[in-house]
Amino acid sequence: SYYTLDPKKTFVTPEFAMTYSTTGKGGVSRNFHRWARMYKLSHADSDRDILLNSWEGVYFKINEDGMNQMMADIASMGGELFVMDDGWFGDKYPRRTDKTSLGDWVVDRKKLPSGIGGLLENARKNGVKFGIWIEPEMANTTSELYEKHPDWVIGQPNRPLDLSRNQLILDLSNPKVQDFVFGVIDKTLSENPGIAYIKWDCNRFVTNSGSYFLSPEKQSHLWIGYVRGLFSVLDRVRAKYKDVSMMCCSGGGGRIDYGTLPYFDEFWISDNTDALDRIFIQWGTTQFFPSMALASHVSVVPNHITGRIVPLKFRFDVAMSAKLGMDLQPKDMTPEDKEFSKNAIKDYYSIRSIVQFGDLYRLLSPYENKRTAMMYVTEDQNDAVLFTYLLKKSINGNTQPLILEGLDPDKNYRVTELNKETKGYSWFTPLDGKVFSGDYLMKYGLRFTMYNEYDSKVIRITAE
Repeated sequence: SYYTLDPKKTFVTPEFAMTYSTTGKGGVSRNFHRWARMYKLSHADSDRDILLNSWEGVYFKINEDGMNQMMADIASMGGELFVMDDGWFGDKYPRRTDKTSLGDWVVDRKKLPSGIGGLLENARKNGVKFGIWIEPEMANTTSELYEKHPDWVIGQPNRPLDLSRNQLILDLSNPKVQDFVFGVIDKTLSENPGIAYIKWDCNRFVTNSGSYFLSPEKQSHLWIGYVRGLFSVLDRVRAKYKDVSMMCCSGGGGRIDYGTLPYFDEFWISDNTDALDRIFIQWGTTQFFPSMALASHVSVVPNHITGRIVPLKFRFDVAMSAKLGMDLQPKDMTPEDKEFSKNAIKDYYSIRSIVQFGDLYRLLSPYENKRTAMMYVTEDQNDAVLFTYLLKKSINGNTQPLILEGLDPDKNYRVTELNKETKGYSWFTPLDGKVFSGDYLMKYGLRFTMYNEYDSKVIRITAE
């Protein structure tokens, strides 16, 4: 692959980011996280909203009553934002599966008779913000867009279309396509003032890389042209819609990088929402990317990806270690689970700023231990929160000490368990409410037994 540079033109390579740490990999991570919060994330000085996303709750079965019900449910549990995911659009080709309609960004009035405006009004009545899913860079072959502009997709002449995930990628090296993609976002937001959040999806990677717009000798320019075209669109979106939050989705599209993230508030790393797997996925992701932007959702059991069944508390405790959200159908929850969720969300509010703005310390790796632990500490060292999970049952009990980090050795700290089970005994109870010096916690540590698979604890640590 090569790039031909025209005379008197300048080519600017991507930035190279590096750091140096005298405190190991943890110091490297904290440096990157601080840099990201200062320079590489949109709205990095604002708390991220607790949301309910409709995807795992209803998938493509969007309808007005269902969306209104889900808004009322997340409002009753104390959430701040409802996001309507895929399935709301399509006229000639209504979006009922992933094989049609991408590119035709008009409301399906059979599903939503009152349109997005009606949903916004209901969101206001429920006291929550409203967000919407959109995948503006993509098209299905069964769409009005593709019928009108088959030359707008990435592909190679005389070769069959590669319908990865049943869809094609629009060629953003083409200025007309750039205008179309910007127009999709612009029309959606301008016609529906009040949309607070966009989940911007990118569900596949480039294959059959060829451009019907670029000349034969510049086919190898597609990769750079695409990225420049995308950034041009995002520049236009951000110039006009500064206050709208946006999620960069997904990891499947290979788009979690510090070139793209300045346009976005948060990112989605995987559709695998299984809490056990998420411990490992999030452990790796936070090596370089900050937790305030790492969307982590409580989902249903059996999990739709893995089939695993884990306790609701475990699902919440894992999601609370990053940017908390929910991805399920609340009407299928028991009253007890709804009440637990309400209390868990309330507890998350008390630690949200610590998780989202604090320094991350990884204590016990899930790759090396049956028990894993991590913690966040505020810059002034007055507040911290500890997360610990037992990944496999310990017949005689797991007694690994949690040697804390990042505290002030000269301060005294009170330790308090959050998100407790409503029934049963907590093995942390003998320590709950006790005060220890920072020096003690960083040398002797917190020591309490954990027994059961998927046992989990969230501990607030507050300077006296």
